[in-house]
Amino acid sequence: MDNGMESMLDTYLFETNSLLDNLDEMLVKDEKLGDFSSDDVNEIFRIMHTIKGSSAMMEFGSLSSIAHHIEDLFFYIRDKGIDSLSSQHKKELFNLMFRSEDCLRGQVEKVESGEPLDTNMDAFASEINNFLKKISNAPTDASADAKALADTAKTDSSASAPSSEGNLPEDPGAVCFIHIFLDEGIGMENLRAFMIINALKECELDFRYYPEHMESNPDSCATIIEDGFYMAFDSEDTAAKAGDLLRTQNHIRSYELMTASGPEPEPAPVAPAPAPVADTAGQPAPAPHPEPAPKAPTPAKQAPATPVKQNLISVNLMKLDDLQAIVGEIVITESMVTSAPELNQLSRDAYDNFMKSARQLRKLTDDLQDIAMSLRMVPISGVFQKMNRIVRDMKQKLGKDVRLTLIGEDTEIDKTIVDSIQDPIMHMVRNAMDHGIEDDVNDRIRAGKNAQGEIVLSASHTSGEVMITISDDGQGMDPDKLLAKARERGILTKPESEYSRKEALGLVMLPGFSTNQTVTEFSGRGVGMDVVKKNVESVGGVVSLSSELGKGTTFLMKIPLTLAIMDGMKVTVGSSIFTIPIANIRQSFKIQTDEIIRDENGSEMVERMGSFYPIVRLHRFYNIDTEITNLEDGILMWIESSDRSFCLFVDDLIGEQQVVVKPLPVFLNSFELKNYGVGGCTILGDGNISIILDVPSLYTATLENI
Repeated sequence: MDNGMESMLDTYLFETNSLLDNLDEMLVKDEKLGDFSSDDVNEIFRIMHTIKGSSAMMEFGSLSSIAHHIEDLFFYIRDKGIDSLSSQHKKELFNLMFRSEDCLRGQVEKVESGEPLDTNMDAFASEINNFLKKISNAPTDASADAKALADTAKTDSSASAPSSEGNLPEDPGAVCFIHIFLDEGIGMENLRAFMIINALKECELDFRYYPEHMESNPDSCATIIEDGFYMAFDSEDTAAKAGDLLRTQNHIRSYELMTASGPEPEPAPVAPAPAPVADTAGQPAPAPHPEPAPKAPTPAKQAPATPVKQNLISVNLMKLDDLQAIVGEIVITESMVTSAPELNQLSRDAYDNFMKSARQLRKLTDDLQDIAMSLRMVPISGVFQKMNRIVRDMKQKLGKDVRLTLIGEDTEIDKTIVDSIQDPIMHMVRNAMDHGIEDDVNDRIRAGKNAQGEIVLSASHTSGEVMITISDDGQGMDPDKLLAKARERGILTKPESEYSRKEALGLVMLPGFSTNQTVTEFSGRGVGMDVVKKNVESVGGVVSLSSELGKGTTFLMKIPLTLAIMDGMKVTVGSSIFTIPIANIRQSFKIQTDEIIRDENGSEMVERMGSFYPIVRLHRFYNIDTEITNLEDGILMWIESSDRSFCLFVDDLIGEQQVVVKPLPVFLNSFELKNYGVGGCTILGDGNISIILDVPSLYTATLENI
């Protein structure tokens, strides 16, 4: 695939996925209300029209075919009004649309992965067509009943339809007619004909059509199959314009212009040939329902969208990564220039002028950093909204009445991190639906709860982190049962009596642990929560949970805003320089020897604000030679991450600096440095490399593995 086609494919996938996301959000919202709004009906019609056209252009026949059938369905609903459907029909329509969305997403995923698309979509297309027949009172098998209906229609000699083949309808005011025949075997001919008529009327053409009331009279289907249908015009100019527009319509086999003066139709010089109508998948941009007319609410709906299209642009994430890398190099180079030793040789005035320019440069580089970071920040609403669909599907399959409450959807986070936490959030929502909410609604009522369960998904900013919580008001977790289940599976690492409540709850994060007795579609295999923990920690976050029996369970995720740039405190240990994330530092202080106490294992501890914290000597852990080994001579850094706090002993503080996080070289991956407190590295202003400490893994390596 050349660069041009690859760019077109990227644009197609971005646009189609965005449209399907909008469709999913719209369907979930409307299903909660129990009805479609007229604006949403128009919007769904436009979404399907866009997907049909762009898929046909890319020659994705299965996508174009399904979108085309849904477009026809909503064309009828838009024309007749959503209120013409019964409540049962609306319920069936919601289910059909959710299945249609899943079908389209499945094909798009195959495009993304390079797999061949399905070639036969007849079964699903028939399901859509059957539903259209049902709501339009059309016969369930038009082709089978065509002959019988034709016999019935031929006995009707009303003035609104031709009495026999070749005879024009009785319309004294008509100057000419256009006689149209549709493709054979397309089904629902009366509705197809009415769509063509409505498309021409939207172009402000004035004419009459026969058979009349074809859209509501299923018997007219047989008449159109046998004799076609007619459009009557009061002027030849209008008929000529209609002939030009008919060339753009689908499902037309042939048409001809006929004058009203003689009994024999004369071929029209403007359009004697059959209209070029081909398979939908082969047309790059078919226009079956042109909408240039200012009538109806469609233009009013489209008008507000114009500025958005002008102000937004989609950018490949790899380009943003490259931009972020260049900005990082600029920051490093600027720091190297301003700390160059040659500056000491300048005169006082020259040095002052240089530093004045350097301060201005620093301000500009800081602004550039902020802008580059903001380009990568996206609202978390996209992930949150997808949970609506998961809750909706599980409600139907599990038979539970649950509502999902979303808080803080506009919270922004780095695009890379958003992609990484989508699966963890999905696992926790599914866990809350399957495990948390009670199976029997009577259990909730007896416990004094609302019969309808609730899952709350919220996000908020705190300093350099995003706090995401997933809580439910279900049955909660029993630590004793969790310990018993862990004992059965043989995954306990110490006697049950030594487990605290928090440690017992944390067992659900272990691989292979499940509280379900049987394997279901959603859980019971012992996978999920360990994946959650692993994925969250892979982006520098932590996950914890709290639960109260009978009250519910809450999962808490702390995620860094971005992985690219962070504020850090530089410290020295011997000749090495380490960087500690500012977000993890609570306090730095010096102590006296008499302030040090020892626990039963002889480990050093210090008291801060009424609590005792272990001391980790960084030089001892990393085997670094240093002259400062007495605690009185160095500095203690009180650091914490989530619920883990300890004090880190270092030689001295250098100062705070915004650093660019660089990944470690690939060849170091085999050493698993992440397990030893190394989270990455950064390049300092003088060109030296500073190791960035990962506080959670450092705590695990130094204290939990003792």
